[in-house]
Amino acid sequence: MKKVVVLTGAGISAESGIKTFRDSDGLWENYRVEEVATYDAWLKDSDLVRRFYNQRRKDVMEALPNDGHKALLALEKNFDVRIITQNIDDLHERAGSKNVLHLHGEAKKLVSETDSSYIVEMQSWEQTKDMVDAHGRMLRPFIVWFGEAVPNIVPAIELCEQADIMIVIGTSLNVYPAAGLLSYAKSNCVKYLVDPKEPNASLKGIHFIKEKASTGVKKAVDEIIERYTE
Repeated sequence: MKKVVVLTGAGISAESGIKTFRDSDGLWENYRVEEVATYDAWLKDSDLVRRFYNQRRKDVMEALPNDGHKALLALEKNFDVRIITQNIDDLHERAGSKNVLHLHGEAKKLVSETDSSYIVEMQSWEQTKDMVDAHGRMLRPFIVWFGEAVPNIVPAIELCEQADIMIVIGTSLNVYPAAGLLSYAKSNCVKYLVDPKEPNASLKGIHFIKEKASTGVKKAVDEIIERYTE
């Protein structure tokens, strides 16, 4: 069974109404990244960061998977499908995808500041100040902030090295380390890029579908099923 690795970015979730800071001149809902998405920001004003991620979590919980998320499910009948997402929402999981690796964390989870194995799944959108771990230590959003290491980059690289087919959806491939994942693919790996914007000129040998995820993913999926089903 051929291995399909899907790399998704903000573009696929944008169609479900989820915004990122790159939508508006480096601002994220009127905040600069440095104010809400770094560990220094958390140390400086944890109340502000908590309120900010409460709103992000609320947005995620109110959003619904779109046709781009759903179209990927058809691949699971004939391929070993693994999704690597840069997004912090759970729309892939709610669409039904079984194997999803989150590079930048998950909005609906909290983690202990001092014990990375202590992770709490949120049932509602609001994190309050009194939410602590078993030892009374503060919980922080389960997010990889700017300037922090990306723990899941190693398993993501391993998936890309094994891929027979890769599909890149809704990402500019300008943000590292995620942007470097394509370079780990085998020389004979078949690559698709679904995005309404012009592709990076340095990208070679890629089947480019210049459409939004909601329509373009299905086209890529249909072509892959027709051409590569064993």
